[in-house]
Amino acid sequence: MMLIFAKSAYDSGKSFGLSFEEIIFYGTFGFFLFGAASPIAASFARKYSRSLMLVIYHFGIGFSAIIAGFSTDIIQFAIAISFIGLFAAIYHPVGIAMLIESNLKVGFRLGINGVFGNMGVAAAPLVTGILIAYGNWRISFIVPGVFCIGYGVVFLTSLKEEISMKTAKLKARKNEMAPSWERALLALVFSTLSGGFIFGGVTFLIPRYFEVAMQNISTSIVVTGLLASLVYSVASFAQVIVGWSVDRYSPRKILLLMGFGQMIFIFLASQYNDYILIFVMLMAMTFVFGQIPITDTIISRFVPDRLRDRILSWKFLLNLVVGATVLPICSFVLRSGFNISSIFIMMSMIATCILIAAIILPNQPNHQRVDLA
Repeated sequence: MMLIFAKSAYDSGKSFGLSFEEIIFYGTFGFFLFGAASPIAASFARKYSRSLMLVIYHFGIGFSAIIAGFSTDIIQFAIAISFIGLFAAIYHPVGIAMLIESNLKVGFRLGINGVFGNMGVAAAPLVTGILIAYGNWRISFIVPGVFCIGYGVVFLTSLKEEISMKTAKLKARKNEMAPSWERALLALVFSTLSGGFIFGGVTFLIPRYFEVAMQNISTSIVVTGLLASLVYSVASFAQVIVGWSVDRYSPRKILLLMGFGQMIFIFLASQYNDYILIFVMLMAMTFVFGQIPITDTIISRFVPDRLRDRILSWKFLLNLVVGATVLPICSFVLRSGFNISSIFIMMSMIATCILIAAIILPNQPNHQRVDLA
């Protein structure tokens, strides 16, 4: 839902008399709230119910998207995009906290969850491109908005008891932070800040970059949207492999590998066009997506459940607020006369922070894991 704007920005901008470089600035506040509202969502989840917050998430994001589709001026459109970001902020600190309540195979479960999440990332340019091609940019917001509301009804009727006795006992077993937790959280700050910018940058820019750099393959927004979706969907399965790996091997070494991979392949993506670009971008996204389950697994090992939604909310606040800076920074870079490939070079340099995070991250034996079941 957040990335509908990324694919529809060019067409919606034309209807409001704005260029692509100009209209992406109006999406900044929505991407900012996507992260900034995370601590608020976590606070409400602790006070009321995690399940209740996820119900609000579905209906809120659906109605906001419909309002965006019916906007009559750029201010209304920007406000609607902002509300999409506000309600989208609920998912990560609330949903991920529910997922890692127990430490059983956390990495693998996060990997599976991440694949489904990134199928949404993959679907966004494809579905939006099709809806624009056979309808218009307004339909590209309205149809997914209606779907979200419909699925919200299904989700609401499917809810079960939120806390089991087993989960309650697991929560009560340990309340202390694990050894060396200070270094672990510092490493998370570095990986989150850099990872948030890189993830936000590549997922937002790839659909437009493919339109510009693959004109020898196709000039159709449907075809370039399909290629972007294929890259996202295939690369997302890296999360399952990485998730399985962090349950068995040192997260520090795997994070180091993810950092090197991002540096190399994001830079190469700035140098090639057409078919070679597809392969290089696929490799780059494999390492970008592969980083996702590592940080949440680290949180599950070093932080007790009673504090996880709070830590997760601040983690996603850092991650997504930094990701929101992608829009104004990209707008500034493009307006200054640079092209999109220059932004990819910049992101490959930012990936060095992931290497720093891996160096700082302490090695933790399995017997030190928090709430180990």
